[in-house]
Amino acid sequence: MGLGPYLFLAILEGLVQASVLTVTAVGLSLVFGVMRVVNVAHGEFFMLGAVFAWFVSNLLPDHPALGFIAALIAAPALVGAMAYASDRLILKRLNYDPEATIVATIGLLYVFQQSALIFFGPDARAVEPPFYFKIRFPWFGYDGYKLFIILAAILLMLGIWFLVKKTRIGLLMRATQLDRETAQAFGINVDNVSAYVFALGAMLAAVAAVLVVPIQQAHYLMGLDPLLLSFIVVIIGGLGSIQGTVVAAILIGLSDGILSVFFSPTLAKMVSTLLVALVLVVRPHGLFGKAER
Repeated sequence: MGLGPYLFLAILEGLVQASVLTVTAVGLSLVFGVMRVVNVAHGEFFMLGAVFAWFVSNLLPDHPALGFIAALIAAPALVGAMAYASDRLILKRLNYDPEATIVATIGLLYVFQQSALIFFGPDARAVEPPFYFKIRFPWFGYDGYKLFIILAAILLMLGIWFLVKKTRIGLLMRATQLDRETAQAFGINVDNVSAYVFALGAMLAAVAAVLVVPIQQAHYLMGLDPLLLSFIVVIIGGLGSIQGTVVAAILIGLSDGILSVFFSPTLAKMVSTLLVALVLVVRPHGLFGKAER
């Protein structure tokens, strides 16, 4: 194969990474945008989604497609319930204080991580893909499930856009994001909005994990990379900007895929970190973020 086919393969791999990263990072961006909470435990919600997907899919070992569908429903629901309980029991009691919530979510990170180690074990475990087929290109065959991940991420992002822009729930979220005190004065229960947004952000991370775990493996330490990359994406795109998060995730995912294929994954992470530094120097509030007045 010449350079062209390798570049095409790298772009495909980059789009798969960008799709998973977009879904994960949008959840983090929603939480910060509405609640002004930096959720350090976001990567562990991703990890829990993968672990729960393994448990659920193993209940139907002879029917991988049904197991995957069950995992895609059950894992985000379980993770969302855990996030909702975490908000009610911890974050709300801290009155969403920025410094206190960072410490609290660091604590949640270790609680979830060590709980997964105890109940799931230290070994990485595979999840059966729901289907097998190859898409034939002129130069090579490509895993059809990876293309499904890209399609699923697009549909999810369209759903999030519709939820935020076209529904009453989205209106409440945007009002709380714009001015929490004024929203409360107009009768909006901002604490309930925060709890549901925190659960939604965690559920998006879990959905991303369920999508990616058939081509990776579930492991109790797998939340670190999604957390770091999500922070990179959210900072580059602009804190709280969903549009900026999507654009930044595509850029980081593509660059990561291309550099990983042609050079090394380590170089890809270095370039991502340098991009953050460059954006912070040129536009401290991110590509699509708005400066605080």
